[in-house]
Amino acid sequence: MVLSVLEEMRIRSLGVIDDAVVELSPGFTAVTGETGAGKTMVVTSLGLLLGGRADPALVRIGAKSAVVEGRITVPAGAAAAVRAEEAGAELDDGALLVSRTVSAEGRSRAHLGGRSVPVGVLAELADELVAVHGQTDQQGLLKPARQRGALDRYAGEAVAGPLDKYRAAYRRLRAVTTELDEITTRARERAQEADMLRFGLEEIAAVEPRAGEDTELAAEAERLGHAEALASAATVAHAALAGNPEDPEGVDATTLVAGAHRALEAVRSHDAALSGLADRIGEIGILLSDVAGELAGYADDLDADPLRLAAVEERRAALTQLTRKYGEDIGAVLAWAEDGATRLTELEGDDDRLAELTAERDALRAELSGLAHALTEARVEAATRFAAAVTEELASLAMPHARVTIDVRQNDDPDGVEIDGRTVAYGSAGVDEVELLLAPHPGAPPRPIAKGASGGELSRVMLAVEVVFAGTDPVPTYLFDEVDAGVGGKAAVEIGRRLARLAKSAQVVVVTHLPQVAAFADRQLLVEKTNDGSVTRSGVQVLEGEDRVRELSRMLAGQEDSETARAHAEELLAAARGDG
Repeated sequence: MVLSVLEEMRIRSLGVIDDAVVELSPGFTAVTGETGAGKTMVVTSLGLLLGGRADPALVRIGAKSAVVEGRITVPAGAAAAVRAEEAGAELDDGALLVSRTVSAEGRSRAHLGGRSVPVGVLAELADELVAVHGQTDQQGLLKPARQRGALDRYAGEAVAGPLDKYRAAYRRLRAVTTELDEITTRARERAQEADMLRFGLEEIAAVEPRAGEDTELAAEAERLGHAEALASAATVAHAALAGNPEDPEGVDATTLVAGAHRALEAVRSHDAALSGLADRIGEIGILLSDVAGELAGYADDLDADPLRLAAVEERRAALTQLTRKYGEDIGAVLAWAEDGATRLTELEGDDDRLAELTAERDALRAELSGLAHALTEARVEAATRFAAAVTEELASLAMPHARVTIDVRQNDDPDGVEIDGRTVAYGSAGVDEVELLLAPHPGAPPRPIAKGASGGELSRVMLAVEVVFAGTDPVPTYLFDEVDAGVGGKAAVEIGRRLARLAKSAQVVVVTHLPQVAAFADRQLLVEKTNDGSVTRSGVQVLEGEDRVRELSRMLAGQEDSETARAHAEELLAAARGDG
């Protein structure tokens, strides 16, 4: 199932192309035309859309700039759609509009979904959208990280199961290691913090403050500091209410109120209103007597002892020392002590925690070693099957003596995990580095595929790899240039057949000069130059029916009207349809 499709590209003022539209479709599209007609500009244009290097030499002579625009359908939620939206792009009815402008002076601009974006954003989308295989552009499986990911998908559950377990253990090991590092690297700071807490808790414990004690002592100090004035005031007030024993003739409030009450009591039976007032005066007399008694007791109980005042001030000073360091009042000081005791318990437990974490880390590393070993074995087994399948494909692609292998290796690292007596580097995907190697002929040493093959051979190697990996790699569009370089006859037919097979699960675009390859395409595009040597809008056309037979005849014999070539072209088309 094709996840996304490159629908069309419009190319203006790029190389020999003046203004042309390349209409593509799902399945297999072949781009053909005479040498120099501009077929390779299709690959160049796509490279620009995918963030490739902008070369001002590509701008058509006489033009100020070259412009390439593309329309790619991208399902909502796909990785490419999410990244585009993060860059501020908007999808147009499910399609992503991409454009790239290169000026003759060398300036380059990129637009994605109607929004100007850095060229690097287009490059980020490249891996998710298109894999380009040509003489100068190689992406996708040439990257070692992708080779490992593709191999894992090829291996299926044999790798997926151990890999899931490995990653779970790896994440836990990272968390444990981080906590261990924090405890050990901050040991000095934590020891200093513990000492500070102990000192503070001991200082508070020595004073033994009570909640609210500071407020109580402040009130007592205020009272003791003004004891004489308070006693004098209480005595004067008592005399005013209850009389002074040393002045029996004096008038006091209690006597006056009592006299008023007696006067009303004598006549209260004659008027209910007056009776009520008599009751209220009686209540006043009782209240005055009570207050007078309390004043007498207050004056007697008031402690004016300077020793007590000194003791209160000394206690208040001790409490003030605590509030200056640990809280705004004694309540806050006690709260600090409670929190400090809890934190001190945690800090004093670091040694125990350190031992627990160290034991867990060692156990996890041992577990990780076992899981990594199982992962390596599964990858090696899958790599053997993969290498044999690709080598078999190459035998049918005019590379009968080529041999592909996959190097699954580990790098030594003293801080790594132990595997078969070696301490090797490890990461989130295991301990393995995976690299595709190619020996193009007997006796040649296996080398990385990007270095072990010529441009044409490399495209065929990548085709063989993509066919074997069909359905396992998420890239939905493949573009091959020079995939048929240096081959013909039966090998060319096999190339066409394999491209058609790959097109069952992805969009495939191929620039080719071989009719045996073009015949297998679901759609064939012809690139033609006008008399002035440029390719215009009418210079890129979809070939169908008789037109396609004529183009295949030209590709076969160089003569569009050769009956023999026409018969051969029709035979190729019929064979390709029958093969599908």
